[in-house]
Amino acid sequence: MLFYHLDWLCNGILGLMLFAWVCAAYAYFVNSRRLASDPQKRDFYLAAVFLAPVTFIPLLLGIILLFIVRALFYCIFLIVSIFALIVIRNAFLLNWLRKTAIYVGDKLLEANTLLIRIFLRPWAGDPGIT
Repeated sequence: MLFYHLDWLCNGILGLMLFAWVCAAYAYFVNSRRLASDPQKRDFYLAAVFLAPVTFIPLLLGIILLFIVRALFYCIFLIVSIFALIVIRNAFLLNWLRKTAIYVGDKLLEANTLLIRIFLRPWAGDPGIT
């Protein structure tokens, strides 16, 4: 019973590999026809076209697995948040989020201000680094 639909699975995987190979070959063809001065032209190896069917299936499975894991974490976060808001009846979660957002925002503003002072000193109106 386990291998009852194995032929469909193999045909599906071969179809996906063929699809990946055709997409990679077409993209390589389009890229090779671009002018050298085109900013979208990239330096691809021809071997990358033949490697595409091998890497497409694991990448596709990884993306699907990542989506499932993210969806599960989101569900767990929603359940814990609702439980915390109902049972504890204290806005500690919102206070913690506000403090965290202020802390991260302050650090980003400090770093960006330092970068502006270092690299854009004439436009920032700052005579030097303090």
